Amino acid sequence: MLGRELRDPLGAIRTALHVIDHAGPSSEEASRQRAIIHRQVGHLAHLVDDLLDVSHVLSSRIELDQRRVDLNEIARQSLLALRGDTRMQEHDVSLAVQAEPVEVLGDGARLAQIVFNLLDNALKYTPAGGRVEMTVGREGGWGVIRVRDTGMGIAPEMLPHVFELFLQDAPSLARPRGGLGLGLTLVRRLAELHGGRVSATSEGVGRGSEFVVSLPLIGPAVVERGSASGVSVSAALPRRVLVIEDNPDSRNALRALLEVWGHQVEVAEDGPRGFEMALAGRPDIVVVDIALPGLDGYHVAQGLRTALGADGVFLVALTGHGHPDDRRRALEAGFDLHLLKPVDPRVLSEALASAPARGAPV
Repeated sequence: MLGRELRDPLGAIRTALHVIDHAGPSSEEASRQRAIIHRQVGHLAHLVDDLLDVSHVLSSRIELDQRRVDLNEIARQSLLALRGDTRMQEHDVSLAVQAEPVEVLGDGARLAQIVFNLLDNALKYTPAGGRVEMTVGREGGWGVIRVRDTGMGIAPEMLPHVFELFLQDAPSLARPRGGLGLGLTLVRRLAELHGGRVSATSEGVGRGSEFVVSLPLIGPAVVERGSASGVSVSAALPRRVLVIEDNPDSRNALRALLEVWGHQVEVAEDGPRGFEMALAGRPDIVVVDIALPGLDGYHVAQGLRTALGADGVFLVALTGHGHPDDRRRALEAGFDLHLLKPVDPRVLSEALASAPARGAPV
C-alpha cells in the first residue's frame, strides 16, 4: 500500500515532466501538466508528513507547545488552509462558531492538524455537491468541534475500527479512497495527548458521518499585553541572500525562486564554502541546510553568530530534520527560524519578509 501511494504521484510527476519536455514550456498543455505536478508534490509532502507524525506520536516522541488556544480560531485557520483545494468549490462547506472564545490548553499547530485531517477526511469521502458542516461549541466542561458530512458513510462493522492504524489496508473497508490510513489515527492520538477524546458516528453506508473532538475547557484569563504571537507579513524587500545547500536540484530551484522574488542570491554547495562566503559577503539572510558536507548547518550557524554577532545576519534553517529536538537544537545554534522541507513558498516568503533590514538595500 505504501509503495502504491508513493509510486502513483511519482509516476504522474514523471509523466507530466515528459509531456512538458515535448510540448514546450509555454504551451497550454504544459500549463495543465504543471498543475498536475503541483498537486502531486503536495500529496507526496502530505504523505511524508503523516508518516513522520504517526511515528513520533506512536513512539511518544512528540512534544506539545501548550498554550491558551481558542477553538473558534483553530477551526477558522483549518478551513483557510483548504481554501486552495479544488474540493472546496465542489462542496457546500460551512462553519459555525461561538460568539465567545472556546478556550482550551493546547498546541495550536497540532489542534489545527486534528481539524484539518477531519475536514480532509470529510471532503475525501463526500461526492461533489455534498455538504460538509463544522461547528464549534461547549458541552459541559468540554470544548467540542464537530465535522459532519453527507458522504459515503461508514459500515456498522467498521465504526469501532475507524481510528486504527493503516485501516485503509483492510480489503472490506467501505470507504476506500487512497491514502495511508494515518489521518484518523493521528487525530485520535493527538486528541488524547491533549487530554481529550474523539468519536465517530454514522447511520451506515451512503448516509454520511460525524466526527466529534472534545477537549477540556479552561477558565477565562487576563489578557497579557504584548504577548501576541506571529509575524506581521509584508512584501519582502529585496535582500542579499546566501543559500547553503548541497543538493544541486534543491539549490538551483531555490536560487531561481528567490531571484524571481527580486532578491540578489549567491549559493554554496557545502558548509566550509558557505561559511567563507557569508563572512566575506555579509549577506542579509543566510538559508542553510543542516546536513551539509564538511561543516554541518549547526556549526555554520554557531560560527556566523560568533563572527557576526546576534544582529549581524538573519539565519534560516531549511531542513528535512523535523523532530522538535531538531528545532530546539537549531535555535540554540543561533538560527532565527527553523523551516521544514519541502517548504511552502508562501511560508518562505513570509520568513524573508520577517527578517529585519540590515544595512543598505540591494
